[in-house]
Amino acid sequence: MTDVRERKQNGGSDEKKPLIDQGKLHALQQYQDTDGHFTLVRNFRLADLVTIMNGFCGVFSIFSSGRYLLSGDKEYLYTALAFPVGGMMFDYMDGKVARWMNSSSMLGQEMDSLADLVSFGVAPSLLAFSCGLRTMLDTVILAMFCCCGLARLARFNATVALVPKDESGKAKYFEGLPIPSTLALVGMLTYWTAKGWIAGEEGIPFGSVTLWGEKDGNGEVHYACVIFAAWAAAMVSKTLKVPKP
Repeated sequence: MTDVRERKQNGGSDEKKPLIDQGKLHALQQYQDTDGHFTLVRNFRLADLVTIMNGFCGVFSIFSSGRYLLSGDKEYLYTALAFPVGGMMFDYMDGKVARWMNSSSMLGQEMDSLADLVSFGVAPSLLAFSCGLRTMLDTVILAMFCCCGLARLARFNATVALVPKDESGKAKYFEGLPIPSTLALVGMLTYWTAKGWIAGEEGIPFGSVTLWGEKDGNGEVHYACVIFAAWAAAMVSKTLKVPKP
């Protein structure tokens, strides 16, 4: 009888209402209550500006790779290889700054993932293309590499609350390789560039194989692409758990 009376008092429904995260509600209200052309910029926190610099490094790396492909000047290639490292520095700093200022935002969390995709997904893929992974199958694998990075970031955003935490509230491990780990591939490409193991010089290490058709055709793929394919699989792996430092 008590349950019946309670349902009647609630309008005849026993459906539970979801609890509202007051922190998120306040953050959303902040953007709704401010008007004007530049309210987005005025609402930026210092950590958000650091995150934007991460994205800037990734975009500048992409432009530098394009300049190298147009001119053949290796200085542009070295510049393109250097900027993802700068992106990593800003990616490391934005969290530190947010904790130091005790101010984080939903906007900053979303920007962090987008900046990481550019600096550690798209930029390394174009660097690999610039160095010589240019066949059709090479580019298919590099595109899958980018998409796996995208999926990895989306999964992190959606499931981070489910990962076990330590006493300080930090996640104990990463599910799959974190996307900034692709800097190891950028380091490998930098070494190959220094050794002249790139297109137009001695060529990509390990050579290539033609799966169908003629050599240099659509059926050719470089063995080095296996490294990028394996890295992509490790990023989206559910069983690979990388302890956080």
